[in-house]
Amino acid sequence: MTTYLIVRAVVPEADRAKFDQWYQDVHLPEALAVFDAVKAWRGWSHDDPAVHFAFYEFHSLAEATAINESEAMKNMRADFDRNWQNRISRSREFVEIAQNIQA
Repeated sequence: MTTYLIVRAVVPEADRAKFDQWYQDVHLPEALAVFDAVKAWRGWSHDDPAVHFAFYEFHSLAEATAINESEAMKNMRADFDRNWQNRISRSREFVEIAQNIQA
């Protein structure tokens, strides 16, 4: 069943413009490629402008969770840390779709 890796980041106001550009131009395209995800997208919370979400779609939970301890993920985390040090907190969650209906 389709699974999403959802990354939530809390970005200080002083870093938002630079973070937004970096995520758009560098991080999201690179993550999509190295994770071998089906697709990726991102956005900012309407309720809290400091919160950024990135979504990565995988065909299965096994595919998604396999990247969690992969070299690709370790490298992406290291790159993130190099760019943002400890200024941006983030969390990751895997969500397996239980139901999907359309009108």
